[in-house]
Amino acid sequence: MNKTELIDAIAADADISKAAAKRALDSVISNVIKVVTKGNSVQLIGFGAFSSGKRAARTGRNPQTGEALKIKASKTIKFTAGKTFKDTVNKRNK
Repeated sequence: MNKTELIDAIAADADISKAAAKRALDSVISNVIKVVTKGNSVQLIGFGAFSSGKRAARTGRNPQTGEALKIKASKTIKFTAGKTFKDTVNKRNK
């Protein structure tokens, strides 16, 4: 499912226009990004939590040459699925 298909599904489920569904989805995404960028987390009970983490600087290897490379420290984005989400996925895969 891509973003357009998700907007169509939201519009149908909520009985709203596709334009309103797009604005709502864009707002959710934008606000999750803003909050996580500030170092906070967004927790949606039953669905999951978005948060940021830190990845320390480390040494890696160039796979073509085997040469050691320095990899800079960076921030990462994490998503942890909620219990209800996990349970639903696991029941459908049985």
